[in-house]
Amino acid sequence: MIRRLLVTAAVAALAACNPPEQAEPQPQPPAETPPPSAEAPGANVLTAQGFGPLRIGMTRAEVEAALGADANPNAVGGADPEACDLFRPARAPEGMLVMLEQGVLTSVWVARNTEVKTDRGLGVGDTAERVRQVYGTSVTAEPHKYVDAPAAYLTAWTTADQTSAAARGVKYEIGQDGKVTRIGVGGPSIGYVEGCS
Repeated sequence: MIRRLLVTAAVAALAACNPPEQAEPQPQPPAETPPPSAEAPGANVLTAQGFGPLRIGMTRAEVEAALGADANPNAVGGADPEACDLFRPARAPEGMLVMLEQGVLTSVWVARNTEVKTDRGLGVGDTAERVRQVYGTSVTAEPHKYVDAPAAYLTAWTTADQTSAAARGVKYEIGQDGKVTRIGVGGPSIGYVEGCS
């Protein structure tokens, strides 16, 4: 009996020194997350950096992966498409064109589309007065090259340097009726007056 008590006490003492092994934690399945929406709120607006999935500086392959190939490949987008090409990607909103120079996205343009807006809430059809109110002194005005005043170009740059590849801005082309007819966002190519020049 004493021997049995000693053995039981020894087993109890060993058990106290060696805590029972804990089971390995089992990985938990990931929590259910809803699929991303096709259009995140505010994602498809024009900014000085691009539009939705388009970012200034992308290659042609990246632009096409984001919004599709040229919707009208037989149209002439520039005198020398290798140097500069202007085209509408197949899945781009109506009235949107992209400009690629040396195969790199340099600007995005919108005309004839009142749905697409800038990150400031401005779009085709807004007045020049409204553009000036929204941007204040950060917008500069230039006379329109082909149309009499009040037609003009109103441009707001986000960078001090407006000529390097890193320059970014938003350009509003104002028609003779004093309203926005076209918007360009991106680098120095927003300063072009006739497509690729």
